[in-house]
Amino acid sequence: MGELTIIVNRYREIRFAWYRWRYNSGTAAILVVSLMMGCFTGIMAQIVVYLPWTPVPVTGQTLAVLLAGILLGRWGALSQALYISIGLAGVPWFAGATGGTAVLMGPTAGYLAGFVAAAYLIGFLVDRYPTMRRFIPLTIVMTAANFIIILGLGTAYLCGWLAATTGSAPGLYHLLMMGAIPFIPGAIVKTVLAALIGTAIMPKERNN
Repeated sequence: MGELTIIVNRYREIRFAWYRWRYNSGTAAILVVSLMMGCFTGIMAQIVVYLPWTPVPVTGQTLAVLLAGILLGRWGALSQALYISIGLAGVPWFAGATGGTAVLMGPTAGYLAGFVAAAYLIGFLVDRYPTMRRFIPLTIVMTAANFIIILGLGTAYLCGWLAATTGSAPGLYHLLMMGAIPFIPGAIVKTVLAALIGTAIMPKERNN
């Protein structure tokens, strides 16, 4: 029983040390860890499932986005901005090993913008309010970030893209079937998984 207590206490010290370090780190260190998280997003982007009725694939990226907010706080948005910027520069780590500025003219640009906003929202809340680091409130926050911000911005942009490329906007049902509904099961799984990870690794007290 004593050994178990020592292990638990050590675990709590380690997780608090990471967040205290990150909270008090300088710009160079934050850039490095943000770049690492951006690389992880690029890796997760290669987990791709293409659906025949929509130009938007199912990917693993959103799990990386949610974890970026948990691990980096508000700097999670920087990790996603770096991911997007480096991909636009030509590194082929967007979905399906693609890269370059053509993605800005494609159907998925809205989702990429949502990554930055979602990571910032999650990071801001978990940094500012330690009570948000528990499973239920964290799940609620990440569900809102995933469904409202990422899927919302992505679907809205997809509507404009379809209107520009086909000459007419789809009806609401068809738009949701292409931009949101197919991604809901995966979004739920990734949200719950990220919430479980976040609950386990985040200290429940302030970082500083």
